[in-house]
Amino acid sequence: MKRNSFLLLLAGSFIALIVCFGHHGASAIENKAQVSKPTETRIDPKTFDEFVGQYSFADNPDLVLSFFREGDKFFLQATNQGRIEIFPESETKFFLKLIDAEATFVRDVQGKVVSVLWRQNGQTTPARKTSDQPAVEPNVEFERREEMIRTRDGVRLHTVIFTPKGQTGALPILIDRTPYGVGQSNSDGVNRRYRDLVKDGYIFVYQDIRGRYGSEGTFLMNRPMHDKKDPKGIDESTDTYDTIDWLVKNVPKNNGRVGILGVSYDGWLSAVATIDAHPALKASSPQAPMTDTWLGDDFFHNGAFRQSYGYEYVKEMETSKEDTDVSFDKDAYDWYLEKGALGKITELNGGKFPTWNAFVAHPAYDDYWKARGSGNYLKPTHVATLVVGGFWDQEDYYGALATYAALEQFDKSNHNFIVLGPWNHGGWNGPGRNLGQVNFGNSTGVYYRAQVQAPWFAYYLKDKGKLDQPEALTFRSSVNQWTRSDRWPPKEALARALYLHNGKTLSFEKPATNNAQESDSYISDPANPVPYRKRPIQPTYGRGSTWNTWLVQDQRFLAGRTDVLTWQTPVLDNDLVIDGDVVAHLFASTSGTDSDWIVKLIDAYPDNNPEEPAMSGYQLMIVDEIFRGRYRQSFDKPAPITANQIDEYTIDLRANNHTFKKGHRVMVQVQSTWYPLYDRNPQRFVANIFLAQPQDYQSATQKVYESARYPSHLTLPVMK
Repeated sequence: MKRNSFLLLLAGSFIALIVCFGHHGASAIENKAQVSKPTETRIDPKTFDEFVGQYSFADNPDLVLSFFREGDKFFLQATNQGRIEIFPESETKFFLKLIDAEATFVRDVQGKVVSVLWRQNGQTTPARKTSDQPAVEPNVEFERREEMIRTRDGVRLHTVIFTPKGQTGALPILIDRTPYGVGQSNSDGVNRRYRDLVKDGYIFVYQDIRGRYGSEGTFLMNRPMHDKKDPKGIDESTDTYDTIDWLVKNVPKNNGRVGILGVSYDGWLSAVATIDAHPALKASSPQAPMTDTWLGDDFFHNGAFRQSYGYEYVKEMETSKEDTDVSFDKDAYDWYLEKGALGKITELNGGKFPTWNAFVAHPAYDDYWKARGSGNYLKPTHVATLVVGGFWDQEDYYGALATYAALEQFDKSNHNFIVLGPWNHGGWNGPGRNLGQVNFGNSTGVYYRAQVQAPWFAYYLKDKGKLDQPEALTFRSSVNQWTRSDRWPPKEALARALYLHNGKTLSFEKPATNNAQESDSYISDPANPVPYRKRPIQPTYGRGSTWNTWLVQDQRFLAGRTDVLTWQTPVLDNDLVIDGDVVAHLFASTSGTDSDWIVKLIDAYPDNNPEEPAMSGYQLMIVDEIFRGRYRQSFDKPAPITANQIDEYTIDLRANNHTFKKGHRVMVQVQSTWYPLYDRNPQRFVANIFLAQPQDYQSATQKVYESARYPSHLTLPVMK
């Protein structure tokens, strides 16, 4: 997992220079990726001059790579990003030391340099030379200062402070607190990460949280709030308060105002900073915050355990005080399946990882998890909040929605905002034009950083400009445009039921009869679970992994599986626009005594799609979710399912803003395994699945009902 590095990330059919956010991602602090590098050679610096200039990608005209040199050093700078030094492997090939990537310059038959081939993770993309003059934005130079800030219980937190050189007037402070390491951060990294904010002028502060990297104390995953009766009690909110108090008193030329922001774990830290906040904290942007890791974020979704993610992330975070890489010698699907049962992984861990031990001890939504779900304890705050999320966030989409909703119930000053875009986890920090094969027509990440994030912080921390920010700014995919609303979800959306019908069809008309065949069925076999993404499946953050884009992966890779049921509408005569939350109401039965139910809403593109030929026949998931049947009555008190009894399962598939275009079809799929991201349900009720043994797993016949008596349907938020 290389969450901490500034990386060049392959995004769809073009290469995008962005900050790479893995879980929790999300900190963009400078730690170098641990990958093998080519051998650096020496060349005459002047030979590089013919390569100097701008290069653009055909599929992403907004992204321009500029190559230039300063003395005997060579650099690359992408649009809206900071410079990165590159190193010669030969006279025409140059590589990065940050990640496994290289640029090879190409000449035509006359010997003129006409393009560059960009290679990363085994994939190569050409960029055409469009100018001999590089588009270079100068970096702002910062003074770097390290401090160990003492908190109220005496524990000291490692903190790195960046102050602009030559600063004249007072500036606000922007903080990112992170568990991912700040020791390697430098002035260039600040420029790469915060280009638009740097232009406005801030003092930037990075901090290792308690128990991680350079900070003292003990790390505790999602540390719960302390008991208010204990005057010396600590939590992440008090650590933030004490940090801010020290900064405003000890950093010269600050204006007394502080903001905080961060993605994922850092986003959760930004959210809890608003609790009993320091008076100087004026603005917080929780971005993809891990709000409740049992209900819908990293570790569980509605009680279904995210096995591969939970195991790999916990091993990485809790093996030592710093990150540990996780790898397999085979397809991760096979590695997990060969363990035979979730209990075998528990044995493999040998009690070494506190968070895994908590999974085993607390499989249901008990007080342990409730104390760590910030949606349960966020409260009124004087701090303005800008919550950010991505519709295809593979890690913490639930967190963005839940954090906004929790803060919104207290918002009397109209200073709680939400932005939802066509992004994966942290994707707003990249160009945002593509996600996998899906093209959004413009660089949505560039727009967000320049037109939303920078003006918002400038307004609250610098009294700059007039705030032109709707309460909800969301991106409508397919037609590729931003929409503005004074609330989320928008009040214009009407709830309409889309029904499953016999014959594998979908309709807004309710089934009128109870025909002889009221259901469709399939066999769910734990020995042959449905893969959640196309195989081979790499470790979550392994080299070449498609983890970051699996939610937009073409679902046709599941064609031919008999354990995935599919319904679809006729070809649409008109556009169908949804904007808001989608909820599945599934009437179903199982021959077992426990079961998982996965429901996916899909945009099925036409087989002949002249508008986007590369998307012909594509099956794009719009929303999706899993539900563990034992929790149908209560999340904290699991109960067995009565075999062959028809039950209604209400499953929140979360939200999107999307147009199903005329000529497309709406598709719904139902299945019972999603492996190895989610552990296999034994399909026989056991008290604790973390202790399940191989003999507990059994096949089951699953039936989904589609009749007047049992009208399975999805409630869609259809725009007028």
